[in-house]
Amino acid sequence: MQQTMGAITAVILAAFGAYAAAFFFGAIEGNFALLLFLATAVTGVYWLAEKFYFFPKRRRDAERLVSTLNERAAELARQGFAQSSDEDLSMARHKLLAQPWWLDWTAGLFPVILAVFVLRSFLFEPFKIPSGSMIPTLQVGDLILVNKFHYGVRLPVINTKVIANNEPQRGDVMVFRYPPQPSLDYIKRVIGVPGDEVAYLNKRLTVNGQPVPRINQPDYFDGEQMRYTKQFGEELGGRRYNTLNDDMRPPFVSPITDFAFRENCRYPAEGVVCKVPPGHYFMMGDNRDNSLDSRFWGFVPESNIVGKAFFVWMNFGDFGRIGSFE
Repeated sequence: MQQTMGAITAVILAAFGAYAAAFFFGAIEGNFALLLFLATAVTGVYWLAEKFYFFPKRRRDAERLVSTLNERAAELARQGFAQSSDEDLSMARHKLLAQPWWLDWTAGLFPVILAVFVLRSFLFEPFKIPSGSMIPTLQVGDLILVNKFHYGVRLPVINTKVIANNEPQRGDVMVFRYPPQPSLDYIKRVIGVPGDEVAYLNKRLTVNGQPVPRINQPDYFDGEQMRYTKQFGEELGGRRYNTLNDDMRPPFVSPITDFAFRENCRYPAEGVVCKVPPGHYFMMGDNRDNSLDSRFWGFVPESNIVGKAFFVWMNFGDFGRIGSFE
């Protein structure tokens, strides 16, 4: 039994390890939420088996051993022989009660994996900013926290909402599943909510016919490209933030795919005009001329929402980045 369970566990752990390594090094397009769910389920099964079968069995075996040794000691004492020490008896009992390695690496890890699963699935999830599409609000390398319950509680893996909460508002910084490739998570700012008409013409943003207030800010210095970019302050939905515009980029927008509700958008030479359909959102990056967003691939359905980004908890290149960006 011990050898069989050890062999089965070794195969399971090897499979998890191979999948995680392939996912980490980019060999496969993995799903971390699914991997964490399976790890929780598998270690949970081992934890239940340990609690209700394996540990009671080891305890019974230990009690039988203690009873047998006590009887033997009593018999030896009657015959005048030396008795075994209590320390030897305690060590033998401890050895029988100890978890084998295959339970230590499964049932023993279940509480930790369960806590991570609940925290990540329903409360807060960490993300790393991989690109500059949200500069200057978020920098490449920022490690951010995303509130998973702000927009409602969703089931892990399938992302189905089971408890409603707040609706996304204009100006929110939101993480969502990239519509053309839902296995990828994107982060952008909510510009249009259902029913809005969003226009981005000649690099000026208008929502429902009202120009979004914009004021000049000092030029932004891009340390990677070693040049300055025009920076503007915007106010949308009561939130103030800065955006960048590159004078070298034309205002013309060319869609990259025939997305759902493509008929809701017009693409004149000056930019793009879109009517946001029900249950969808129009997203844009703050780095307006360096962001692949709704202008190019369309609207984000409500079912793709992951959560609201709100806090930079670490940037190893700049500790001063730590804090709220709301």
